[in-house]
Amino acid sequence: MVLKTFGWSFAVTALGLVAAILFGGWTAFGIVAILSILEISLSFDNAVVNAGILKKMNAFWQKIFLTIGILIAVFGMRLVFPVVIVAVSAQLGPIEAVDLALSDKDRYQELVTDAHPAIAAFGGMFLLMIFLDFIFEDREIKWLAWLERPLAKLGKIDMLSVCIALIILLISAMTFATHAHQHGGTHVDKAETVLLAGIAGLITYMIVGGLSGYFEDKLEEEEEHEHEEEEKAAREGKPRTVVAMAGKAAFFMFLYLEVLDASFSFDGVIGAFAITNDIVLMALGLGIGAMYVRSLTVYLVRQGTLDEYVYLEHGAHYAIGALALILLVTIQYEIPELITGSIGVILIGWSFLSSVRRNKRLAEAEGNAGDKTEVTSGV
Repeated sequence: MVLKTFGWSFAVTALGLVAAILFGGWTAFGIVAILSILEISLSFDNAVVNAGILKKMNAFWQKIFLTIGILIAVFGMRLVFPVVIVAVSAQLGPIEAVDLALSDKDRYQELVTDAHPAIAAFGGMFLLMIFLDFIFEDREIKWLAWLERPLAKLGKIDMLSVCIALIILLISAMTFATHAHQHGGTHVDKAETVLLAGIAGLITYMIVGGLSGYFEDKLEEEEEHEHEEEEKAAREGKPRTVVAMAGKAAFFMFLYLEVLDASFSFDGVIGAFAITNDIVLMALGLGIGAMYVRSLTVYLVRQGTLDEYVYLEHGAHYAIGALALILLVTIQYEIPELITGSIGVILIGWSFLSSVRRNKRLAEAEGNAGDKTEVTSGV
């Protein structure tokens, strides 16, 4: 099971590390290995959230996620995205940007650093909306009940998450961006950039999330209809019908997953510049990490881990909230990747232990109930 799910990840790791040695020797090997670990540690919460969405898809779309999805994730976000950042921010053509990335790495890193406030605002707002929509929803299973109960009541207010997100964006733009980077002794005001990028992140979330939610509802309706048709066909001895709507629903959920993955990878891509400004090593290291995140997502789905450890999804969403706020703070202040990665791991680890304790309590309660039944029947 492990080899079947992680086989491609192991193969990509071997190829990536060999490519690193051929490209830059053992130093490059070490950098790529560190980047891979960085990406996995920063994106573990991504895998848990992805699994929650992916388990609603059929085996075909899970394969699409692992094949086409990984191409988008590795080549799109880990290779093309850093070049696009430079091309847009420095108003260069794509070929010039690639040439700059390969020939003048220091200037390239400088341009990416200048574009960071816009990236952080876009990714921060997208992730913040995911977190807010999660905590304002009234759920049957609550992890931190003392916090989640009152928030679920507040969540009944329409558009509350959007209002809070916009308030946080305004505060970020006013406090961080207006005091942003001193460049060559000149004060650079990033407030307008942060506001525009943040609103773009909010709009992206609402469009993609809205479409995936709409088609998810449609999928549920069609599944009910399909179940009725199957029962009818079974009674009449006819072959079962295929529902076309499931494809549309799965496509939009796939699209939502890709935007979600892109937002998660912002911190990994930006964090990678703290280790290297070589775009080839960055793509190799982050690409290997992205493969493991994909495989881990599918593993969680197939093992039914989220159903067994019910608080994992909560922990991952709290990690998303923390990451969103960290991204907004990094508009001005530098936060070490160790802290960014550790917060996610701690929150998910805590939610996992809470799930284990819950399962133990339920097992003990069932055991006690069974003992009482035996005693009663014995009497």
